[in-house]
Amino acid sequence: MIYRRKMYNVAPSILDDFNEHFNKTLLPTQLKYGARLVGRWMTKENNGVIEIFAIWEYDSFEDYEIIENKVKSDEEHVKRVQNWYKKMGGREKLKEVFFKIEQDFLETTVPFDKTILSKK
Repeated sequence: MIYRRKMYNVAPSILDDFNEHFNKTLLPTQLKYGARLVGRWMTKENNGVIEIFAIWEYDSFEDYEIIENKVKSDEEHVKRVQNWYKKMGGREKLKEVFFKIEQDFLETTVPFDKTILSKK
């Protein structure tokens, strides 16, 4: 099992639109192709920045790659994302409110049965 941590530093002005976009556009397509969301959280605003991060669970890195390829090949999904960019003023305009986007992959350091995740 591996976990992907996706992190965003955003301006408060984009928060509601981005959370809605995640819940209505990004999340359903990820779930459709087998990604498993552990959770998504955000911090309080600090100096004009809100950190949002999600943890996703995959059986393996190879499974993650398969799922991502399916998401990126889903023409209807890509169209919905492009329409959101357009609605928000374009990708260049969004760079003004998305200060940083990163992801990394995590592996557990404790037996799975010792975590709350084993109680699913």
